Amino acid sequence: MIAMLMIGDVLISDDIIREQFLCNLNACKGACCWEGDLGAPVAPEERYTLTRIFEAVRPFLRPAGIATIEQEGLWTHDEESGHYATPLIDGGPCAYMVYDDNGIAKCGLEQAYNAGKTDFRKPISCHLYPIRASVDERAGMQALNYDRWDICSAACERGRQQQLPVYQFLREALIRKFGEDFYEELDAAAKNLP
Repeated sequence: MIAMLMIGDVLISDDIIREQFLCNLNACKGACCWEGDLGAPVAPEERYTLTRIFEAVRPFLRPAGIATIEQEGLWTHDEESGHYATPLIDGGPCAYMVYDDNGIAKCGLEQAYNAGKTDFRKPISCHLYPIRASVDERAGMQALNYDRWDICSAACERGRQQQLPVYQFLREALIRKFGEDFYEELDAAAKNLP
């Protein structure tokens, strides 16, 4: 059974505290950028941001990604779930995915950010991974859950070796999404769990 804790209006699975994680891109090659049925979830405010920054990001993208974006748009809408997501190249990799010199998938949005061309790092859904955030509009709360995926098995092993809990690995992303006070409260709660 999954235990939960509550900070403000955010319900947090204790797996985020108890499980260990540290990305191992040398092992997975960034497979989360090309695996799966849908692109990365895009928050409503991020759609505006993608529109605003796209021309600055364009030089960092692959031709196939640009072609897909020109054909499908900066994001797509999934009718079944009602969510917006990054477009996929022929149903495979994210249109914003690029490769580094070692053949590891990277985010073209993040490459533009790192180069100082934009103020937007990447969708918060990507930055928070392997945490998945969902919103229950009726209850007026968000839920954070740890997403287990076999492509991340090397990251789980590396996290165990370093004894790095998921939430600590994602400190920067959690602060970006919820603020420093939220993170400090989460950290205090984690240290007091039995």
